[in-house]
Amino acid sequence: MVRRFLNFFQRELIGLHEAAFILGFSALLSQLLALLRDRLLAGSFGAGQALDIYYAAFRVPDLLYVSLGSFVSVTVVLPFLLKHLEAGRRQLAENLLADLLSHFLGFMLLATVGAYFLMPYLLAFVVPGFTVAERLELLPLARILLLSPLLLGLSNLFANITQSSRKFFLYALSPVLYNLGIIFGIIFLYPRWGLAGLVWGVVLGAFFHLAIQWPVLYRGPVTLCFPMIWRRSGVEWRKIFLLSWPRTLTLSANQFVTMVLMALASYLTVGSIAVFNFSYHLQATIVAIIGVSYSVAAFPTLVRLFSNGDRRPFIRQMTVTIRHIIFWSLPALTLAIVLRAQIVRVILGTGKFNWDDTRLTAAALAVFLISVTAQSLAS
Repeated sequence: MVRRFLNFFQRELIGLHEAAFILGFSALLSQLLALLRDRLLAGSFGAGQALDIYYAAFRVPDLLYVSLGSFVSVTVVLPFLLKHLEAGRRQLAENLLADLLSHFLGFMLLATVGAYFLMPYLLAFVVPGFTVAERLELLPLARILLLSPLLLGLSNLFANITQSSRKFFLYALSPVLYNLGIIFGIIFLYPRWGLAGLVWGVVLGAFFHLAIQWPVLYRGPVTLCFPMIWRRSGVEWRKIFLLSWPRTLTLSANQFVTMVLMALASYLTVGSIAVFNFSYHLQATIVAIIGVSYSVAAFPTLVRLFSNGDRRPFIRQMTVTIRHIIFWSLPALTLAIVLRAQIVRVILGTGKFNWDDTRLTAAALAVFLISVTAQSLAS
């Protein structure tokens, strides 16, 4: 019984629409959990100082994650991996993954240690409007969250094996488990450890995000070895490093802009950072359900067609994906703009989250929603 259950979640999905619906359903479940997470936070704290500190703690770890974790992401590594697997070069695929693992661990550990000791100085730029007491409360939280980019980066690397196997169930479950870990921290760890319990819940969620990929490492098309020393056997990882620079710069620029906006928000009324994050998360729900689902489902097929030089099928597949994203995203963002106040009140309006918080969050949400279609296409 247990084996059948595990085999069901590890089976391959071939069709675009089947994979997209599975990923869409899991994205919907993940976003529902994310909304439940935000509702618990809003009801427990309101848009106040505690959540300002909590959300500010993510800024340096998130920048570290997109700067280094993007080098081993599916969109960068998977084309190289599939090229070797399609040609029957399994050993080269395993060597590539081992090289990426050793270099990622080396760079990430070095950056994490550096960020740990430099964190007091970094926070002066991240939240310049915070008082000294608020920064002292923020400091240990940001340091704990430095574990998150390491775990999520490893999960991204392992996801290349999951994607190459087309085992989208496991890939789709990772964000669900991530949000469950955060919710566990809110309900069980916060009452015992305060704000530190919240961030330990995030770390727990990141560990779950990594752990769900583990079975594929032993049953996938390749086996990932864990080198104990810095590997220098391959050069292909350098190509990946060079090719991923544009994407890494784009993601880093987006994080930098977010950091600047939050730095400005730290000078504003208490709760401004919380309102910014609540509205951004609501907008991201539509992007995740529509844009990310179709993009993830189509990506392995697009990689195979492009690698084989099938130009016309590649363009046809890309066109179909774009049409579906536009078809679903435009009505969704229009409806969300019209009902933004009701959406915010229904999802977040509980406990300490009052009407002023609702009004400010709805106004910020209307601005964010304008970019839903563009972000869905870019995902």
